[in-house]
Amino acid sequence: MSLRFADVDPDAIDLHVLSQDTVEGWLADQPPAVAAWVGANGFTGSIGEALVIAGADGLPMMALAGYGTPQSRARGRFALASAAAKLPSGTYRIAGGLSAGQAETESLGWLLESYRFDRYKTAKPMVAKLIAPAGIDADRIQIIANGEALTRTLINTPASDMGPPDLEQAARDLAKQHNAQINVTVGEDLLAANLPMIHAVGRAADRAPRLIDIRWGNGGPTLTLVGKGVCFDTGGLNLKPGSSMGLMKKDMGGAAAVLGLAHMIMGTGANVQLRVLIPAVENSVSSNSFRPQDILTSRKGLTVEINNTDAEGRLVLADALALADEEKPDQIISMATLTGAARVAVGPDLAPYFSDDATFVAALESSAQAVADPVWRLPFHTPYEAMIEPAVADLDNAPSGGFAGCITAALFLRRFVTDSNYAHFDIYGWQPSAAPARAKGGVGQATRALLDALDRILTK
Repeated sequence: MSLRFADVDPDAIDLHVLSQDTVEGWLADQPPAVAAWVGANGFTGSIGEALVIAGADGLPMMALAGYGTPQSRARGRFALASAAAKLPSGTYRIAGGLSAGQAETESLGWLLESYRFDRYKTAKPMVAKLIAPAGIDADRIQIIANGEALTRTLINTPASDMGPPDLEQAARDLAKQHNAQINVTVGEDLLAANLPMIHAVGRAADRAPRLIDIRWGNGGPTLTLVGKGVCFDTGGLNLKPGSSMGLMKKDMGGAAAVLGLAHMIMGTGANVQLRVLIPAVENSVSSNSFRPQDILTSRKGLTVEINNTDAEGRLVLADALALADEEKPDQIISMATLTGAARVAVGPDLAPYFSDDATFVAALESSAQAVADPVWRLPFHTPYEAMIEPAVADLDNAPSGGFAGCITAALFLRRFVTDSNYAHFDIYGWQPSAAPARAKGGVGQATRALLDALDRILTK
């Protein structure tokens, strides 16, 4: 589905966005009948309140949306979206109550609130449409919204229809849309291309493993995005229990996130040379599954002892990261639904990330706050390197002990990037319960913050 603002309409309904401390002053300037109607309906300006006010002809004359208080807005994001979902059918234009920055954020939230995943079941559409507020970059916001929608739809699609070939097709469709180049290495050709760990993880599945490689842009700094594309994760021979397997269609959330971010970058015409690498596999069980205590040799030449076949994401990412690093781009970013430890540490709403670059960190933290896309920095804690060094190989894919699981995973990945600036995001990619502008299901994390930050640190 395409998320878009409504066309300009002279008959659009004025929408007054009122915080709790502005309702009384606004009412003082209104006719008595309007003030009486608002009072009779108990409108207080709380977040989520929506009220239509009719004229003498019975048709909507204006509408109100509650905007809460600074304290209540700080407890969530996209406050206007919750009111927008309650407004009746019509085209609305914001008539006041928002700063320029708030108008940009809330109009994006309105578009995201209208997202529906309706591939398998008809979903009731959101009937309230918004005209883009004056002063915002409407085209950019629509591109960002549709990048997020792409990420959500890819994650929401079950593995029966989103295996490695389907993820490849989604990447091909995106490349075609933006006139990008794409190359895909499949099956046994991965061995010939020296991508052995991608092959090892995916070889047991009926749908062959592959590496998707997209290139776009002819000038500017070089940026490579690497996304974990494990289209379903059974755990391999270390089979997951059913309760842990239920959401494993989302284990390609890193791939979905980088494709959504790539759409934003290409759609906005950023001045970068973009490369997107996605190792797309299924971690399945068969007679040729890779096994615990196997030792794999990576593209980089580092050997890896397999102590848990359910720690497969870092294996496929490692080969892709080594390939990315060979070109020494200005920035490599990996995104993956990698560890449960990250969820325990920060919950589902925050996107933890790792970076040792002060410039990158400062830009990202500022951008995350500005665009309502929260992140949280975790450390590449070098003293923990010993935890990923077993006795019989260079690296251990699943250190015992259970401590600092997301940090040791990030340190594992960092071993495969030696010549480039590197940041890693251990995202969840899932909204456990519905929230304003974020339906329950697949969700993008850190992509809007990254787009804003990269605009400032790479493309200017």
